[in-house]
Amino acid sequence: MLRDIWLSLRREQTLALRNPAWIGIGIMQPVLYLFLFGPLMERIVDNTPGFPPGSAWVILTPALILQLGLFSLFAGFGILADLRSGALERMRVTPVRRLALLLGKVLNAGIQLLVQALLILVLALLVFDLEAPAGGILLSLLIVVMLGIALASCSYALALKLKSEEAFIPLLNTILLPVLLLSGILIPITTGLAPGWLYTISRINPMTHIVDAGRASFRGDFAMDALFTGCVVLAVMTVLSVWWGARTFQKENA
Repeated sequence: MLRDIWLSLRREQTLALRNPAWIGIGIMQPVLYLFLFGPLMERIVDNTPGFPPGSAWVILTPALILQLGLFSLFAGFGILADLRSGALERMRVTPVRRLALLLGKVLNAGIQLLVQALLILVLALLVFDLEAPAGGILLSLLIVVMLGIALASCSYALALKLKSEEAFIPLLNTILLPVLLLSGILIPITTGLAPGWLYTISRINPMTHIVDAGRASFRGDFAMDALFTGCVVLAVMTVLSVWWGARTFQKENA
């Protein structure tokens, strides 16, 4: 199994290295938020009660890194391209296990996400006034990689079910926008800032708890309920997502 996973991962990385520009393209939005929204966020945090503890950069940077993980929902376009070109059919007739094919793809998504997150972190540390403990940074990187693996697995499962870009794109937009807005990535959704009904709805969104965990790790609050809750939510989501992705991958490629 490990050899099959490595073969699948190596194929995906080879394809990614042929077009490394996508690494830079993927981080353009977070970089723009850092430069154009970050200075404004400093003023907002200093003059508005209700924000979580920490500086503007401690609040904004981990959220932007996790936003990268949220965009792993677009990973399914890769498998749709494989379906169209016949590459998936050719892989299906090889002795490589179906689960290994999926795990190679999602691990590649996690590695690309890790590289992008590191670039954002280096930029925030060198250019902006970000101060975060090393342990918190490492934990946040683990969180974003797990998030990427979970959402990439879901994306592959959805893509294999739909088998059409025309159906996949509107479905992603329908899912992504409310999840993004309710996660508090740009402006934290707290009891001191949001109306009661909006705060209640945001608690239903798993991404909200994961973003809270990322911010807690950057503050070094390792004993906080937010960090524990977010990590538990992420662990459950990752297990269920990989299971669903693997089951769909095996069923659709039987």
